[in-house]
Amino acid sequence: MAATRMSTEQMLPAAPILDGMGFNGLETWGGATIDSCLRYLNENPFERLRTLKKAAPRTPQLMLLRGQNIVQYASFPDDVVEAFVRCTCANGMDILRIFDALNDVRNLETAIQATRKYGKHARGELCYTISPVHTVDNFVKMGVELEKMGCDSIGIKDMSGIIQPQVAFRLVKELKGKVGIPITLHTHDTAGLGAASYLAAIEAGIDAVEVSIVPFANGTSQPDTMRMLALLEGHPRCPKFDTAKLAGLRDYFEDVYKQLNKFTSPANERVDSDILIYQVPGGMLSNFRTQLKEQGMTEKFDLVLREIPVVREALGWIPLVTPTSQIVGTQAMMNVKFGRWKMICQPAQDIALGKYGRTPGPIDPSLLKQVEQQTGKKPVTERPANLLPPGLENYRKQCAEKGLPVDDETAVLFAMFPQQVEAVCKPKTAAAPAPANGPSTGTSPVAPGAPPATLRSNGESRRLFVTVNGQRHDVTVQTLEG
Repeated sequence: MAATRMSTEQMLPAAPILDGMGFNGLETWGGATIDSCLRYLNENPFERLRTLKKAAPRTPQLMLLRGQNIVQYASFPDDVVEAFVRCTCANGMDILRIFDALNDVRNLETAIQATRKYGKHARGELCYTISPVHTVDNFVKMGVELEKMGCDSIGIKDMSGIIQPQVAFRLVKELKGKVGIPITLHTHDTAGLGAASYLAAIEAGIDAVEVSIVPFANGTSQPDTMRMLALLEGHPRCPKFDTAKLAGLRDYFEDVYKQLNKFTSPANERVDSDILIYQVPGGMLSNFRTQLKEQGMTEKFDLVLREIPVVREALGWIPLVTPTSQIVGTQAMMNVKFGRWKMICQPAQDIALGKYGRTPGPIDPSLLKQVEQQTGKKPVTERPANLLPPGLENYRKQCAEKGLPVDDETAVLFAMFPQQVEAVCKPKTAAAPAPANGPSTGTSPVAPGAPPATLRSNGESRRLFVTVNGQRHDVTVQTLEG
């Protein structure tokens, strides 16, 4: 959670250093960070992307895209998805990690095609999870499908950190035998398996693994870079990185971590083998504790975790990744608070009715019957986005009505976060009335045609954020004397 509250200003000192390290990519944007930019940091996400691209221009930048959900929880029309991808690519994003929470490849088509259309790298993600219907063979079949759909590479997205070393070895080995595009493994160290599974994947021929830097590493995050270098010492595939620079980055981020202490918790940094049972993603686990605290249910944490597998099985063994992880977590919390299935949240109903796509396994028949009776609706069987009419022009119109810019960037953000976009992107106009005795600067008004006054700084400066045509700029203003 702390990482999503990191401001662009806090990122900028590290960006050029990371850019010179020689990494295959830097994940700088996407997923929950876009929501957090708007909701908590009063930042325009596209302005952040442009700023980070200028600060780190050499290393390919990555983002996480939730397929038809873009970076929200609901599905959006194809024209909105394409517009978002177009804006993202135009502003400097290089690699789009595209996934669907149900592993329904139909929900990946539009985003993959748009990424390719605008000349960027489409990385199709396999959301790894463990269930009776999730087998290595089925993941390999999905990988083959992603290559046929035009993906430039494949990512194994182990959001819960539950892939075991031998499974990682076998999955990578079999994918390598069936596809001809690069493969990356992304895992978390929540259950303590991350580093060992990376080693196994490296032995199997994986092209890249994704790491982090302490204190934003290990536990619910990715294994630490220095730790992985130590584990690979003497290995023929050990990469070479400047360890002095890595140590300096750690020192810098330790200070940032302290600044974000309201959003950190030691519980998120420890190894917890119970995750092998509950399969809760690292990002969800850190947020979940905060949400339960807000609901006055802190002491119910373990009960809610135990309810998660029950909900997951009933909803067709869906993987736990945004947005399904939040939906399952919310329903598990409601089951504990009100009694099992006494109240069913709207998103859980929508999953049961196929509105999010095809679930990996069958929906529990009794639950489906209950949902059908409550909603009066039957399940959707076609690609959900087929039922959505084009929406971009309507969002553009709504922006105009609210006095917002009507460019594609604002329109696609407004589609997902209307209230937040209005607060951040609405052009601000302000005029300070001059006092009766004249301007407050202490200088005489300049008459038309008169030569400009000679101005000099008195050394005082203030940092301001100025919004011009919907774009937020960070400026320093000096007090002048003339």
